[in-house]
Amino acid sequence: MLSRTAAQLYWMSRYVERAENLVRMLDVTHSLSLLPQSRGAMTELAAPLAVTGTLESYTQSHQALEAEGLFHYMALDLNNPASVLSCLRQARENAHAVRGQITSEMWEAINATWIEGRTMAKRGVPDMSGFFDWVKERSHLIRGATYGTLQRNDAYCFIRLGTFIERADNTARLLDVKSQLIEPAQPSLVPVKVEVESAPDFYTWSALLRSLSAFEAYHAVYRDRLDARRVAELLILRADVPRSLRACVDEICEVLPQIETRTDSLDAGRIVKQLAGRMALRLRHGTVDEVLDLGVHDWLTTFLTKSAQLGDAVREAYFDAN
Repeated sequence: MLSRTAAQLYWMSRYVERAENLVRMLDVTHSLSLLPQSRGAMTELAAPLAVTGTLESYTQSHQALEAEGLFHYMALDLNNPASVLSCLRQARENAHAVRGQITSEMWEAINATWIEGRTMAKRGVPDMSGFFDWVKERSHLIRGATYGTLQRNDAYCFIRLGTFIERADNTARLLDVKSQLIEPAQPSLVPVKVEVESAPDFYTWSALLRSLSAFEAYHAVYRDRLDARRVAELLILRADVPRSLRACVDEICEVLPQIETRTDSLDAGRIVKQLAGRMALRLRHGTVDEVLDLGVHDWLTTFLTKSAQLGDAVREAYFDAN
């Protein structure tokens, strides 16, 4: 497979996953902004901007941080390269460039998603929650078409690789935004007798879990009240939660050996596998106490650094080859 084709398949899947992850975050932000007892409302509204690194560009074009302007900017504004609609456009452009490598069902799903999304943006979106649900449904449709129709070859592997690198990055960034709430959960800082959880804390943890489709998994695993320490354990270290960091890295480690590596890029491919393997070992054999002792923010910062290094190594091994 040509390195350019591999890169376009990889980024096609990353942009589809990014669009879904973004609407999950925006949907939760929207829900929390409607709660009268919500504390730190401005912090909640700023979370999508902080995660995507667009806070500065937003403040340059908007006078105030308010819900309607934020949702339009992050969902429908094509001048914002990090918006949902921009991600769908980029996914469509990459898919168009590799139509010979994907199935007709995949192309139709991606192309129709972009066309419908652009039309919705022009007409206006009166119900943002409905738009968020629509994007998630389209993402599921695209992923289902991929899994159900695409031959298990290098194209399929690069699509999976892009999906799980993007998903791990998003989970880590979203957790990092909430890390200031998790930090006090360290045993040394919380009195043993404290059992009552405030309503704002409950809604915050519920929203975080729902944004990562892990709310039901939490209650299936722990069968208890929401607890910051357990939330961190679930979303970082549990292998059976699809959007946890460990689950994503395990998937990356599974797909990398299936990619055919040319002789002149064997060393680069080995480096990619080594980086992914080290990340996996840290997650497989780590404990939540180790995460909390180091500090959730510091732990996630290290993970994001390693994730960026992995992305660079993937590019050098598979996409920059002559």
